[in-house]
Amino acid sequence: MEFGTLERQIHVDASPEVVFAVITQPEHIREWWPDDATLDAVPGAAGELVWGDRAKVAPLVVVDVEPPRRFSFRWTAPEGESPEVGNSLLVTFQLEPSATGTLLRLTESGFREKGWEVAVLEEAFHDHERGWDLFLPRLQAYAPSLVAR
Repeated sequence: MEFGTLERQIHVDASPEVVFAVITQPEHIREWWPDDATLDAVPGAAGELVWGDRAKVAPLVVVDVEPPRRFSFRWTAPEGESPEVGNSLLVTFQLEPSATGTLLRLTESGFREKGWEVAVLEEAFHDHERGWDLFLPRLQAYAPSLVAR
């Protein structure tokens, strides 16, 4: 296995505009991913994702914002460092309209560039796979609930 780029694709029964809100607005992000989120969907803006009672805090930096088509951020930098090219992972959400909603493509890259030993690289890659496999179905279930409101 390569352990370089993680890719996932799901169909969401909501428009790209709704899905974009769900992946960029903290009040929606909290409904499917972390327990708390702070971020502004503006390139260069810093934010954070929080699980538990601050048991795990993941700083992030917004990279690209193209409503309602694309949103990306960097995260998983070494403690005390701001996420940037070379020290972090890049998460990109690509949204495409489909006949009945939105095709969401998630790509997370930069695993190899972190310089981790093979065992650490493999465990981090699998940990992120498990995470996205848990949280993306939550997004998929949550977004359509906004359409019904």
